[in-house]
Amino acid sequence: MRGKGKQIWMIMLMCVLCAGFAACGGDGEEQTESTGEPTPAVTSPPTPSPTPSLTPTPTPELHEGEARSYLTGEWIPQEEADQRPYALILNNLKTASPQSGIIEADILYEALTEGGITRFLGIYDDIETDRVGSVRSARHYFVTFADEYDAIFVHFGKTSYATRKINELGIDDVDGTGGSGAATFYRDNSIPAPHNAFTNLELIEETVERLGFRTSYEEGYEGHFLFREEGEAGLNEDEEAMNADRVTLGFSGYITPYFEYREEDSLYYRFQFDEPHIDYNTQEQLAFRNLIVQFVNEWDIDQNGYQTMELEDASGEGYFITDGAAVPITWEKAGTSGVTRYYDTDGEEIQLNPGKTYLAIFPDSRMERAVIE
Repeated sequence: MRGKGKQIWMIMLMCVLCAGFAACGGDGEEQTESTGEPTPAVTSPPTPSPTPSLTPTPTPELHEGEARSYLTGEWIPQEEADQRPYALILNNLKTASPQSGIIEADILYEALTEGGITRFLGIYDDIETDRVGSVRSARHYFVTFADEYDAIFVHFGKTSYATRKINELGIDDVDGTGGSGAATFYRDNSIPAPHNAFTNLELIEETVERLGFRTSYEEGYEGHFLFREEGEAGLNEDEEAMNADRVTLGFSGYITPYFEYREEDSLYYRFQFDEPHIDYNTQEQLAFRNLIVQFVNEWDIDQNGYQTMELEDASGEGYFITDGAAVPITWEKAGTSGVTRYYDTDGEEIQLNPGKTYLAIFPDSRMERAVIE
């Protein structure tokens, strides 16, 4: 009996083990535990663990130690992005062309002065060349533009109107005709005066340090323009945009620059005096990602032919041009300080493409001479 009982016991044990195996899902189907309570249903298949070769590695910060430039919207070293820009008055007479260092300007303003000529105001994040110029005398509206960027204003002489505007706005300026700024410039004696005054970053910085000017942006400064993110829809996808492969700006009988769009690099190349506008230092042609034509009310301020224009507490029309397309815009500036804002037809502030920008401050009495085609 003991041997038969042992055999029966072994058979019972094997049955228990088999039942336990089935309860654990050995056949792959949902089972009920021995307690009688149902096992929670699986609503979706579990996600398999990735193999080590598919495990992503942490991506380093793409722009570590960098910040977006207030002038171009491009990523530049943080210490450079924090520094106030320089605004330089540049000659634009044919006899003084080509200019040196103009190609390094991140933003370039062009406006009429007396006699139908134009002058430039170049806004620079940084200056690498040893030769920028020729630098000429200031006009009061260029002072206003420099103030909009919290820039240190660099010029060689000024009108009485510019002197009053500098004092009114409290601009930090470096004047080559004043005792404090004379050492900032040197003369190229191979060029006739007054078209031969040049400077560079080292000379400017020495003067700025000597005069004790603030070198970082004013606290709370938020920049002048908005910029698109890379990959966002361009202006050429705007249903209201018109074709803009060539832009001609007839400032006067003396100066009628024009720009030609090249799709391969999305840049507008500048021409003037019937030839490519090049930089003396690099022999490269000036090119811009964005063009803004700002129509302004402009007139002679005195018998000397000096110009003035409505820029403060003022508004007007214009064009924003980029991506081979143009759209009409409006502009507005409230008060004497602050920045000029530009708006599309929906009343939204325009967004520039990252890159260099050219602004034509153009008389609204000559709108028909601003031709976009």
